[in-house]
Amino acid sequence: MSTRTRTLTRESRLFRASVASTTRLTPNMQRVTVRGDELREFPWRGYDHWFRLFFRHPHQERFHVPEAGGETWWKPYLAMPDEIRPHCANYTVADFRAEDGEMDIDVVVHRGPDGELAGAVAIWACSTAPGEELALIDQGILYDAPDDASSVLLVADESGLPAVAGILRSLSPDTVGRVFQEVPSDGDCRVLSGPPGVRVEWIPRADERTVPGSAALAALRGHDAVDPGGYAFVVGEQTLATEGRRHLHRAGMPKNRITFSGFWKSELH
Repeated sequence: MSTRTRTLTRESRLFRASVASTTRLTPNMQRVTVRGDELREFPWRGYDHWFRLFFRHPHQERFHVPEAGGETWWKPYLAMPDEIRPHCANYTVADFRAEDGEMDIDVVVHRGPDGELAGAVAIWACSTAPGEELALIDQGILYDAPDDASSVLLVADESGLPAVAGILRSLSPDTVGRVFQEVPSDGDCRVLSGPPGVRVEWIPRADERTVPGSAALAALRGHDAVDPGGYAFVVGEQTLATEGRRHLHRAGMPKNRITFSGFWKSELH
């Protein structure tokens, strides 16, 4: 079974682009398509290729391109005055079309207690318009399956869905394994392209009061057939990532065969 070695971009460059369109993909996922001539040179590697996204805050009159690039991009970024420094967030490439210089970015539509949009990126994704300027910095891939991995196990909440979708699309056809993918509702389940030997189990949250990530973690804890020769990728809410890794290691999977990353931290714990 062919696998992939982790690749982190060190000499990353900044790519300028603008919004081409924004549309609701599922009830709780907004897709923003961005386009730019510079994106034709973006070194997309598939899998969970991620990047730093920069865009204008609502109170800012125009987008100021950060002088960012290389391993220490954050120093000039933080040195920008507050009134012009753009927002920065980490996101996964949902899809990429080099010939058109186009990239899709899938954003979870978070909402507050009264149903209003919550979070800078969700607000931006749902309100942005074609022509809005932005920039991004390539950061590479986290997925790090060893060459001898006998199977793969992917576990994520909705924030990790773009990564899971990209990994599945990039795996070799003979890959075997399982996916536990949590989403907010039944309407957020969708068809994912991947090897026929990888079973995808969708886990819609039954109650909006359920802590995101907890349903996927419960499913993982009930998964007894842990393959010590396999590879696991656990991402999403911080507790899902850390407790998921702890469970897998206790069940017999070596730590060096587990990639985990807390993309965000819920206040509901």
